[in-house]
Amino acid sequence: MFFMSLYEILGTLETGFVFGLVALGAYLTFKILDFPDLTVEGSFPLGAAVTATLIVLGWNPWIATAAAAIAGFAAGYATAYLNVRFNILHILAGILMAISLYSINLRIMSGPNKPLLNVQTIFTDLEFIGQPGYIINPIFLGIFVIISKYLLDAFLNTGWGISMRAAGANPAMAEANSVNVGNMKLYGVGLANALTAIAGAMFAQIFGAADAYMGIGVIIVGLASVIVGMSLMPSRTIFLATIACLVGAVLYRLAVALALNADFLGLQASDIQLVTAILVMIALIMQQSGKSFFGSRKKKGTK
Repeated sequence: MFFMSLYEILGTLETGFVFGLVALGAYLTFKILDFPDLTVEGSFPLGAAVTATLIVLGWNPWIATAAAAIAGFAAGYATAYLNVRFNILHILAGILMAISLYSINLRIMSGPNKPLLNVQTIFTDLEFIGQPGYIINPIFLGIFVIISKYLLDAFLNTGWGISMRAAGANPAMAEANSVNVGNMKLYGVGLANALTAIAGAMFAQIFGAADAYMGIGVIIVGLASVIVGMSLMPSRTIFLATIACLVGAVLYRLAVALALNADFLGLQASDIQLVTAILVMIALIMQQSGKSFFGSRKKKGTK
């Protein structure tokens, strides 16, 4: 039967909000810039590694998380640089950077993982509110992700953001209008990986450790969130599209949790990648059939 306790539901929301940041980054690269970026497989654990290492060294957790964002931006910028300056295929550039970051993360943590035991984190700072962590953490993360969503919306509606959208939609036309498409890729991919690194930093602080292998499958989670969200809530506006990404991230985590809690399915935690693949396939089939959660979409050429 499908059954989840309140603790499990709140824990699922907590994880869903964290991956909402990854979904926003995936939306920026895949939908806005049309730049398939696999760097996130390395930038997610990079954010965790940087934050965990700095916190253990005694840094303030908020400053450590900001440092993770800077590191993630640098990783994304390096990937885009390989593509823009050396014409390396974007997918290959992302793979090369993700592989490099695996070794870099091991160096940063001086090993495969870095535990956060008896240290101050962002979430221990919230204990003064007097509520248990399983209640206050999802609320904080929900607020944090919504603020991040609005900041991204605001950025994409500035002159730089509009130029970035133009560079992804029609590079030739953007260049004809004096937009530096290369720079848009550099800063856009950098920003997307900064969001992913922050997600990794939050994830490590929630679960009490950073691990070099925690980035495996993150790109699939991000894409699944975007595909599911935009299949259920198709939109042509930035405001609604980013909402769809966040909704998709939460629904994806809820769907995975429900599937793993369905006794009659006999699924285990190791089957999470299979569940993810099935969810993405269903969402893609929905897109191809022209159906959405709110009804059938009109075919091209109709009014």
